Amino acid sequence: MQSSHDTAFYPALNRYFKARLAESSLIPPDRRKMLESISAYIAERVGNGESARLTFICTHNARRSQMAQIWAQTAARFFGVPRVSAFSGGTEASAFASPAVSAIVRAGFWIDRHAQADNLAYVVHAGNELPPIRAFSKTFQDPANPDDGFCAVMTCSSADRDCPVIPGADKRVLLPYEDPGSSDGTGRETDVYDDRCREICRELSWLFAGVGAA
Repeated sequence: MQSSHDTAFYPALNRYFKARLAESSLIPPDRRKMLESISAYIAERVGNGESARLTFICTHNARRSQMAQIWAQTAARFFGVPRVSAFSGGTEASAFASPAVSAIVRAGFWIDRHAQADNLAYVVHAGNELPPIRAFSKTFQDPANPDDGFCAVMTCSSADRDCPVIPGADKRVLLPYEDPGSSDGTGRETDVYDDRCREICRELSWLFAGVGAA
């Protein structure tokens, strides 16, 4: 799908999106079902003139949920899906892991870092004229996240198991990703984090391209 909005994005990020969308055949059928469940939620909310809010949740809000928030918000803009807001949180707060931040930068984003005690806050830019995304580690019940009327997307099985109920969520979907943190300190960090970044972008690009074409 050609986006009518893609010229607003940094050229490298634009190319990255199109490359991931060209890999849609790599998404397994079971993953497509999970993604279609989220897509149906977004389409219903947007079709009714309402906001579609997605909160991506993992254990530490350090890697997978952060990348998913950034890619979901950016993909919604790239494919022209209105009234979508993406958030993220953990069952506990830690910090946005630096290898995950680096993977996002290699994908084509530009990031400002702002000191916030021991928990750095990042301002993520997808294009010079686009609203930035603020990213920092927090719990899913942090005041920065919606407390009702949202879809909880569980990006790790541990968080899904530890939190059988997400207060305020009107839909819950399990969309687990392997933790790239298992590669920390192994010398394989760059490859593993880049693989996970591509996978998350690939799946969320496919999701929002479908919503935008509907």
